[in-house]
Amino acid sequence: MSLTEQARPPIAFALDFADRAEALAAAREVAPAIGMVKVGLELFVREGPSVVTLGRDVGLPVFLDLKLHDIPETVERAVAQASTLGARLVTVHASGGRTMLNRAVARAESEGAGLAVCAVTILTSLDDADLDDIGFESGVTLPPEPDGIVRTRTSYAAEKLARLAWDEGVRWFVCSPAEVKYLRRALGPDAVLVTPGVRPAGGNTTDDQKRVATPERAIQDGASWVVVGRPIRDAKDRLVAARSIADAIARVKVSS
Repeated sequence: MSLTEQARPPIAFALDFADRAEALAAAREVAPAIGMVKVGLELFVREGPSVVTLGRDVGLPVFLDLKLHDIPETVERAVAQASTLGARLVTVHASGGRTMLNRAVARAESEGAGLAVCAVTILTSLDDADLDDIGFESGVTLPPEPDGIVRTRTSYAAEKLARLAWDEGVRWFVCSPAEVKYLRRALGPDAVLVTPGVRPAGGNTTDDQKRVATPERAIQDGASWVVVGRPIRDAKDRLVAARSIADAIARVKVSS
């Protein structure tokens, strides 16, 4: 069964822990209420490539969130290595350009191990002021929104990058809750949209995320998956926290 067909809750739990033992214990604790575990830079750098086997230990696919961004040859070879490790999803920066994206997708397909390439658009820690600082011009002209809402430059930039990656064969995308409705409209139902920066209702902090929403809102706006880290990781009862998010998402899906 593919990641887009599975019946488990569309929650990727971010294993932001200092070592494998902590990550494995937390993943086992919440496994009944999630659909995927996300291995990011901290854990990967600490434990090395073998940490990807953690997914097998808990019976869940691994989202390898390395945000690859390098010359096409290097990224292509890294994608091949991710495939041999057994990861089901690997992130690359859409801003790496057409050739990098195309070769990453082609290599994942040629490996035949079921790995999908997921393009990161604009990090959730950035806003319009940050785009100014790094010299990022969206270069996109779109018609005014029918509801009169003025779109941010981050939303234009995210959509532009997503369209570029789509043209090169990418079908999975990471975007913040602020952009997910625009990407869903632009790319259609076949795009798989992974949305970090979600916080359950009643949360009183965004941490270092600048563009956030509740899991329910993200799903209503078109997200396929939500990435949740600290709201589950730091909960007194992680399984209860994960199930609460899964139940909220399920209610949205039933009512939509």
